[in-house]
Amino acid sequence: MPLTDAPHARPTAAATGRRPGPSAQAAPDTDEHPSPQTPAAGPEHVRAAVPGKRRVQVGGIGVDALTEDEVVRWVEAELEAGRGGRIVTPNIDICRAAAKDPALKELVCTAELVVTDGMPLVWAARLLGTPVPERVTGADLIWSLSKLAARRGWPVYLLGGPPGVARKAADELTSCHPRLKVCGVHAPPYHFDATPEGSARVRRKVVAARPRVVFVGLGFPRQDRLIADLREELPEAWFLGCGAAIAFAAGTVSRAPGWMRRIGLEWAFRLLCEPGRLARRYLVDDLPFAARLLAACLARRVRP
Repeated sequence: MPLTDAPHARPTAAATGRRPGPSAQAAPDTDEHPSPQTPAAGPEHVRAAVPGKRRVQVGGIGVDALTEDEVVRWVEAELEAGRGGRIVTPNIDICRAAAKDPALKELVCTAELVVTDGMPLVWAARLLGTPVPERVTGADLIWSLSKLAARRGWPVYLLGGPPGVARKAADELTSCHPRLKVCGVHAPPYHFDATPEGSARVRRKVVAARPRVVFVGLGFPRQDRLIADLREELPEAWFLGCGAAIAFAAGTVSRAPGWMRRIGLEWAFRLLCEPGRLARRYLVDDLPFAARLLAACLARRVRP
């Protein structure tokens, strides 16, 4: 289900689902080179480690059957080779929107990497006999890609969230990965893209910073349309459309506990936190779509 930004008091790391900082159990990112357990990744290495990048059809869109670690290694190889790309992490809400609008479907399916940010899509893939290895969320990738960028010295840019949130997220990310280079943060006005001039101003800020990895948390499809435009101006950068991940990383929005995420109840946690805003989207729009999708997949599975 979708995750959206909303102001909350700063919760604990356990409540937000943020990765531990240097003072927690996980050690800060201090390695200059990959460890012996993680060989130096070039394009050939990653192609061998992620054979074929198999894309399967789930919920009307093609998704790549990759783990989070494989996504990170794929991005590393492409950046090393001077090639950029887009990562889209569809959930039920995105699949529902794509099913109604061919242009949005194309926006999703033409991304270089499409990974499942929604347990119903993971379940649907299993029912179809074309399983994906795990759920891969923008909220997790913002941390793992930041770790990669810190290790390789690649600058990152954070775009989105209410004023001050992207800066706070940058501080949290750099506290966990001290070598991370944040070359810019920006919280554009909500209707920045209402005019060509407003969109151009935001793009100029990002392009001037020359990032190699860009986290864009503006919600679908706004973030993905902007990313598609930025890809033409920054062809060697990788972009992650990550929704509320910037607010999660900043600690200004609570993320569901790990056990709820694992069993597919993250949407219920968000609904409990913001019932007035999310009840219609989750209960009227997304839940019936998910039920129809799973029923159709089950029918195909048992059909003789």
